[in-house]
Amino acid sequence: MVKSNDRPQKDSSLRLHVVLARNGLGSRRAMEDAIASGRVLVNGEPGHVGQIVDARSDRIEFDGRLLQDRAPALEYILLNKPRGVLTTAADDRGRKTVLDLVDPKVRVFPVGRLDRLSEGLVLLTNDGELANRLTHPRFGHRRRYLVTVDGQLAGGDLLRLRKGMVIGDRRTRPAEVRVRSQNGDRTVLAMTLREGRNRQIRRMLAACGKRVRRLVRTEFAGLRIDSLRPGQQRDLTRAEIAELKRVAGGADQGTGT
Repeated sequence: MVKSNDRPQKDSSLRLHVVLARNGLGSRRAMEDAIASGRVLVNGEPGHVGQIVDARSDRIEFDGRLLQDRAPALEYILLNKPRGVLTTAADDRGRKTVLDLVDPKVRVFPVGRLDRLSEGLVLLTNDGELANRLTHPRFGHRRRYLVTVDGQLAGGDLLRLRKGMVIGDRRTRPAEVRVRSQNGDRTVLAMTLREGRNRQIRRMLAACGKRVRRLVRTEFAGLRIDSLRPGQQRDLTRAEIAELKRVAGGADQGTGT
């Protein structure tokens, strides 16, 4: 087994999880998990996270299948996820996932998560490098949502949401929050976040004593759901792919509107 400190990283030598991601098997973080769980062999022995491999000469197996050092065709799908569908590649309980709603030409995976009860924009691709840049916290790509809650929010609640609050053991980043509409028992908020922590919006609003009735993601990293109805999908255009890669090259600046 070749360890990460056995040889310097050369042009053809990359970390194992990067090689797997470049071959369209999942995001970098997902591939690290796969390696840690023993699903990857390198030259007949279990791989380890951080291992340096040479994709041209090392024998790499993923789930028992030999990895070919040839990047597959890249595919990019925009889906309007309906409520009740899981944002994952598979579910051991047999529940419907986003992959049940699309018909890709190659194996794709969802970029990031949108919880089961939430709706809206989900990007699916086999471009592991792009997925890593879109989901890594340091890049802070913009996520926009329409959120319907019970009752009305006081000015102090809006200020807390905007400035950030402690959820779990960490403070959330500042968010942009606007009241779109409000009546006696319902308020619709437009929220813009630069992070995607687990059930973040629901937890933020619960801290303000509010229950989320509906949550729809309308934009992610410049992509918009536009006229797609729940359950509908479409391929990204060449222009959208080029712009997405440009945006993913670094952190988008500012908080957006």
